[in-house]
Amino acid sequence: MRRALDGLIDALPSQCAVCSRWPARRLCADCCARWATATPRCQLCAIAVPAGVKVCGACLRGPAPLSICLAAVDYAYPWHRVIADFKFRGDTGLARSLAALMLQSPQACEQLARCDALVPMPLSPQRLCERGFHQTLLLARALARQQPVQILAAAAERRHTGTPQHDLARAQRLRHLRSAFAVAPDQRSRIEGRRLLLLDDVMTTGASLHALAQCLRRAGAAEVGALVLARTPL
Repeated sequence: MRRALDGLIDALPSQCAVCSRWPARRLCADCCARWATATPRCQLCAIAVPAGVKVCGACLRGPAPLSICLAAVDYAYPWHRVIADFKFRGDTGLARSLAALMLQSPQACEQLARCDALVPMPLSPQRLCERGFHQTLLLARALARQQPVQILAAAAERRHTGTPQHDLARAQRLRHLRSAFAVAPDQRSRIEGRRLLLLDDVMTTGASLHALAQCLRRAGAAEVGALVLARTPL
């Protein structure tokens, strides 16, 4: 019944969030073809790299705690505006279309099938209260409806740090995030020995993803990768 309902919802006419075409899907095929073309990316931090390069120089100099990192698009026009509508203006109906966009990125389906569970980036209680919804959990649920995968929404908790991370430089973010995440004792059995795939909407410096990955590894995770919707370009 859920699959039938999803199919009905997808068939309903809508307005494209990028070009405003009507009738269309929330992200029409033409806009996705134009603005979400596959880009060679570093396998460890998802930054755009020249064709044929697998790992960027920064990741070669300092290995990341992520086994793999995938991104669907760059955090640039037009996606920064679409993500702002979803994340800050409460257009939660975009979750399904954004999840479908993520599944189009190279290796995304493969990594979702390979992992034992999907871990949405935790949101602090204060931020959840301010926003009214957990945007990465909505993305995780939308992904799971399109490609079945277990979601560990409570695998780790995020403590409120006060200052938004996008306002800080990378070095400040790293200091800020040293104790930002914690795993409750009753969650360790769900983490130990498992292959986890972190999910986030926007990756800027990678500091939050790295801090969460390190926290989960200390709790016994066998492997931690990441899938993000958008990666801030250099």
